[in-house]
Amino acid sequence: MNLPSHGSNPQYVYEALKLKQPDKIVDFSVNTNPLGPPDFLKDQWGALFELVTDYPDPLASELRSVIADKEGLNIDQVLSGNGAAELIFLVASLFHGKKALIVSPAFSEYEQALLSYGCEVEEYILEEKNGWQLDPPVLLKALKGKDLVVICNPNNPTGIMYDKNHILEVISYAKDQKTLVMIDEAFYDFAENSPTLAAELPNYQNLIILRSLTKMYAIAGVRLGYVLGNRDLIHKLEDRKPHWSVNSLAQQLGIRCLHEANHVRKTQQFIKAERERVQSSLHSLSYSVLKSNVNFFLVKDLHQHRTDQLYQFLLSKGIVTRHTRNFKGLEGSHLRMAVKTREENDRMLEQMKEWRGEC
Repeated sequence: MNLPSHGSNPQYVYEALKLKQPDKIVDFSVNTNPLGPPDFLKDQWGALFELVTDYPDPLASELRSVIADKEGLNIDQVLSGNGAAELIFLVASLFHGKKALIVSPAFSEYEQALLSYGCEVEEYILEEKNGWQLDPPVLLKALKGKDLVVICNPNNPTGIMYDKNHILEVISYAKDQKTLVMIDEAFYDFAENSPTLAAELPNYQNLIILRSLTKMYAIAGVRLGYVLGNRDLIHKLEDRKPHWSVNSLAQQLGIRCLHEANHVRKTQQFIKAERERVQSSLHSLSYSVLKSNVNFFLVKDLHQHRTDQLYQFLLSKGIVTRHTRNFKGLEGSHLRMAVKTREENDRMLEQMKEWRGEC
């Protein structure tokens, strides 16, 4: 099956499988906040309209300043981008023709970006039997001779959060090897206490942290992300960044969203409770469900050969999950599901129950 390599845009999934799309669908392939954007967005939408008439600040100075203050950094340690995707490609551009290691399973965009710049890419593939956790001795061995290592934490697609000491061991070793470590924290704020390695930036010049603002604040259509790192690295990325790549609306939404601490706390509480409820229900239906720390999780029918059939069955019922065919280490063995609203989750559980009855 030639399936899309990303979630969202479900019409392309139905088109690829030659299936008729139901009139009503729920897209569980999208990992944005099920509670939606903060309330201010609707309240202030009229005023925000005025931003479309003028060019944006090419340096996004106000947004970067707010991020820097929030993280206890200087403004020149922050760079915003047109979504995390632009920033991934910018980082990859620094490693043209060099060697990179990706800790997998992982977001396919890393490999795509690196290959587009002629990088030699290797994968360190985590194993399900080890709980998809890092094995530092093995990883350190794989790291030798690499110029860049990419780690997604919390991980997409597993939802697993790695042991902080294990990550620091990798970063410390990479520092001695003169290897840059990029930690993608796109989903860190969905986990309790929002675990991050940002406080370690003063200790490691070889560390860069990637963040997204579109997931937590449900503004994926706007496209906004940022990176945190040392000044020299940020300046190199800034020199390669297209002028005006972050539009005025995105900048102002980002500034306002970063002050929405209550929205984040409310989301974390909802996600934890609803994820545990849904996973418990799936367990009771004899599905294998991977324990997750964020707003999505992996699930599979214990009849593994029927995963494709389950995927298509759910599509026929208007439940769009994320296939895992292009995640190395998974190769389609699981489906990834986002945590949605209670009503939407119940609709999915109803269909999973129906499928179980047909097995």
